[in-house]
Amino acid sequence: MGVRKDLRTAVRRGGLTGRARVELVREGGEVREARVAPLAAGPGTGSVADIPFTNAAEVPDAVVLRRKRGGRWQPVTAAAFAREVADTAKGLVAAGLEPGGRVALMSRTRYEWAVLDFAIWAAGGVSVPVYATSSAEQIDWILADSGAGMLIAESGAEVRTAGAAAEGRRVFVIEDGALAQLAVGGRETSDEEVAKRRAALGPDTVATLCYTSGTTGKPKGCVLTHGNLYAEAANTVELMHPVFREVSKRAASTLLFLPLAHILGRTLQLACMLARIELGHWPSLKPDELRPELRAFRPTFVVGVPYLFEKIHDTGRATAERMGRAASFDRADRIAVRYGEAALNHFLGKGKRPGPALRLGHALYDLLVYRRVRKELGGRLRYALSGGSPLEPELNLFFYAAGILVFEGYGLTETSAAASLTPPLGPRPGTVGQPVPGTSVRIADDGEVLVKGPIVFGGYWNNSEATDGVLADGWFATGDLGRLDDDGYLTITGRKKDILVTSGGKNVSPGVLEDRLRSRPPVGQCVVVGDNRSYVAALVTLDPDALQHWLSVRGRPKDTPVEELVDDKELVADVQKAVDHANAAVSRAESIRRFRLVAGEFTEENGLLTPSLKVKRRAVAAAYAHEIEELYGKE
Repeated sequence: MGVRKDLRTAVRRGGLTGRARVELVREGGEVREARVAPLAAGPGTGSVADIPFTNAAEVPDAVVLRRKRGGRWQPVTAAAFAREVADTAKGLVAAGLEPGGRVALMSRTRYEWAVLDFAIWAAGGVSVPVYATSSAEQIDWILADSGAGMLIAESGAEVRTAGAAAEGRRVFVIEDGALAQLAVGGRETSDEEVAKRRAALGPDTVATLCYTSGTTGKPKGCVLTHGNLYAEAANTVELMHPVFREVSKRAASTLLFLPLAHILGRTLQLACMLARIELGHWPSLKPDELRPELRAFRPTFVVGVPYLFEKIHDTGRATAERMGRAASFDRADRIAVRYGEAALNHFLGKGKRPGPALRLGHALYDLLVYRRVRKELGGRLRYALSGGSPLEPELNLFFYAAGILVFEGYGLTETSAAASLTPPLGPRPGTVGQPVPGTSVRIADDGEVLVKGPIVFGGYWNNSEATDGVLADGWFATGDLGRLDDDGYLTITGRKKDILVTSGGKNVSPGVLEDRLRSRPPVGQCVVVGDNRSYVAALVTLDPDALQHWLSVRGRPKDTPVEELVDDKELVADVQKAVDHANAAVSRAESIRRFRLVAGEFTEENGLLTPSLKVKRRAVAAAYAHEIEELYGKE
């Protein structure tokens, strides 16, 4: 495939390798710390609010965004975007926004989100993202804790959900013409007033309060400055964009479908605006709704979560199975993994190139399978970044063989998104890369991952006790467990607070098992249990689409209630294969001995998933307490 050849060409041309050198600190023969010098110097003055206006001044006619209107993706120039940001900022000033004032922004991902975010900053304000799926209780807490004086919602539905929490605050509704309303209201506000407010901002000024998803307890507001956001966006751009540009020979573009209330989507938007990468917005991560837009927009790269890549792979297999070609897809899958592993090792100088038979098999299945995968993603996609949770290495190799390099990253809201990222000329599936330039990653004595650098937040809003618990001497304690290899690549091995200790004293990290189990249909979500128990077990839900496909190919009624299927021997046997796949990654003492299929799903709506698709373990344990007890019988 051309991706690997083009990468080698980029290496030979020079200037792109060795740009982000890793410095290692060893203690007791082990790598305990990895540091990478910044590629982008932090600004002494100014803020990320300046980005649209700088673009408009330097490249006014450049297309920086595309907006979905009338069923088509229409271009938006740098000058037009900056003008809309300025008009909206003047409206916010006229509506009473004071410097440092907080504005809650509750909407799905859409073009107006970008305008409003920059407008709030340009007016001197602080944006407070709120997930559109938040409950009334969550909205009430975030608005009260942040002290937001304004609420900008996507539609009346969000305002109704907010209920009493919205009372006493200025409320604007995007779908009711909020931007036009603000523009009209700000006609009497001068451009000079906005320019003055923007000039007063600096790297240390608070830019946003991003509230954590809240897997346990109330969400905490992470205080992120303009300097934090700039360090993340600028260093990520400098690390990745030159190589992508050199390889693709075309202007980079991406379709953003991650929630903008999540820090990963937010910093991606900033990075694109900073690098003048053409950006579009789409509100849904659901594959059936997203795929047509990917084909229409035709991005050169995307940023997603493992769920997206898992669903693309599962859809390919389901399509093949409906055509009676499941065995052919499985062979294509196996060849992709073998070919990808050999080709990657050869690229990294660690082995021979794939042999003739493997190259022939790869060429055959490129015609039959892999090119269909590329077509589903728009046809121009060469790169993808995955974050949020680990991507199974075999799935990464499948996409690699299909001509799409998936780079993994790791980070939290407290680190302004990515703290580590796979370098573009050094892919290594199974890891989450090296520290983002300007960042240091350290492994504590107990295995906890610590992060230091300009991307690290200043603390939690109104919560000094929580801040003191995670920040010490500039190091942020992530709560995740990991290890560094001899090249400074980080591997996440689990979540510190999620570690299970069996009654036999065995420590088990459930994340490894859950990530692998979830990657195999028809599994939807899963939770591994076993704390203070004699063995490890799991609760497993069924993915609705995968279950419908499973019923269809077996000629069973599609309306069969899930309650009638949780004990179906054939279905249980298929899920057992997924469990066996998960168990292959761990020792016998850590393996899942029993599992239980449960009716229903883990969703945001029923309170069992966070908006970023993380399982709320305590909530699941409470909701399925009876099923968990049944897994252990009279133990």
